[in-house]
Amino acid sequence: MFELVALMLLSQQPPEPFVEGMASYYTVASSSGVTASGERMRDNALTCAMREGEFGHYYLVVAANGRSVVVRLNDRGPYVRRRVIDLSKAAMRELHPSHGLMWVKVYDLGEKPPPELTANQ
Repeated sequence: MFELVALMLLSQQPPEPFVEGMASYYTVASSSGVTASGERMRDNALTCAMREGEFGHYYLVVAANGRSVVVRLNDRGPYVRRRVIDLSKAAMRELHPSHGLMWVKVYDLGEKPPPELTANQ
């Protein structure tokens, strides 16, 4: 019986973040216009840049204010010290309409995120 209870509790543990730290955003005007994956940069796409991770993987970004967004990794960066992720302008607006920097936790969802996380996008 104890093993069953322990298994149930362990299965309910939240996943560990892929990375945690400061997020910023970048735009077509502030970049070369072409991402490291070869895609054209679009301010209205829900995409991101990170130093690590696989291109095409989806990531859940959860801000300290409780808001979240699912983004797809298509670029490398950020190249500013102490920042862990650069978000497209649209992705940052999902987290906060006027902030340009915020503390976030980033979770790797893999190549195909659960449909309920992308239903509104």
